[in-house]
Amino acid sequence: MAKEKIVLAYSGGLDTSVILKWLKETYDAEIIAFTADIGQKDELDGLEEKALQTGASKIYIDDLREEFAKDFINPMFQAGALYEGQYLLGTSIARPLIAKRMVEIARAEGATAIAHGATGKGNDQVRFELTAAALAPELSVIAPWRLEQFREEFPGRAEMIAYAEKHGIPVTASAAKPYSTDRNLLHISFESGMLEDPWFDAASDENKGMYVLSVAPEDAPDQAEYIELEFDKGDCVAINGNKLSPLQVMETLNEIGGKHGIGRVDMVENRFVGMKSRGVYETPGGTILFTAHRKMESLTMDRDVMHLRDSLITKYATLVYNGFWFAPERLAIQALVGESQKNVTGTVRLRLYKGNVIGAGVKSPVSLYNPEIATMEADPTKAYDQGDATGFIRLNALRLKVSSGVEQKAKK
Repeated sequence: MAKEKIVLAYSGGLDTSVILKWLKETYDAEIIAFTADIGQKDELDGLEEKALQTGASKIYIDDLREEFAKDFINPMFQAGALYEGQYLLGTSIARPLIAKRMVEIARAEGATAIAHGATGKGNDQVRFELTAAALAPELSVIAPWRLEQFREEFPGRAEMIAYAEKHGIPVTASAAKPYSTDRNLLHISFESGMLEDPWFDAASDENKGMYVLSVAPEDAPDQAEYIELEFDKGDCVAINGNKLSPLQVMETLNEIGGKHGIGRVDMVENRFVGMKSRGVYETPGGTILFTAHRKMESLTMDRDVMHLRDSLITKYATLVYNGFWFAPERLAIQALVGESQKNVTGTVRLRLYKGNVIGAGVKSPVSLYNPEIATMEADPTKAYDQGDATGFIRLNALRLKVSSGVEQKAKK
């Protein structure tokens, strides 16, 4: 009989390298490794050789960067998603794409299960498995870190390193970087290790070497830089007059933003599983894009449509953070968001200076701003009669007067 096939989300790090070998031995299964190229850069070097040497029968290394930018980052930014007022959801939005491709590979290869190296304390386990449940409920999911047998065998990193050495698994693990990272096209995150102390200053001079995508704001150029972003129906399609694909937009903005120390966030957030955790993020390009998109909307989006969409931002961001990208409620909100973006078209000019993204102008062929109506001078259009405001205020004040009268009577 043919062996069972398991598709493993594989990064080549200590955890997934050990898990690959452990799964193969424990389940007597054929392990197909999968790595999504979503912008990790040199982290992908040597992965194919490492996976095959560790015991994988095959490895997929798929370039998903353009899909990531076009079908995941752009729709999320159109929704104005921001988790707990700070986090641009860089890790969260990547997981449904990775899981989606895992499911596709599992079906193509005739696999019966997928596996991941996410821990039982984090959010990623939920994101991977909710996506699998939505797209391929027939597949089983193996999460070694939630298996008692695996945890007993590997109570700590020392045991994992010893296992790797015993089986000739080529991994590097040291205390040189006492934290974990996750990088993609949108951001890089840092957590655990020394960062578990929320009083620890991750931005101090001695910790400058931790950061990858950006310089410290104080080390950024003393001269401000102006850039122009062109939008079409809610998506950035050009920078400084150069037409770009969604992938090229993110790569260009990351380079420009990183140079000016833009997009660093240090926060304590609430995980879906119930605990608080401290995360440090670099999102230079995303921060510029988020700010520019909002400014474009301010000129072109109807007030009540904007307020309706904004009322859903917390819900939408929470859905993304918690792993419900393919849930019907996220898709329903996205349909409304898409409708709201039909006229979000035009150009935004920004001034970048030492970690700051400052608005410096906005224009659009479908602008809803009319200077002749908004002017404090005489209105040549006669579209707004200031005297009309008297009745408007009187009607809106009616319920306040009635309520105040009731309260005053109660005090007597």
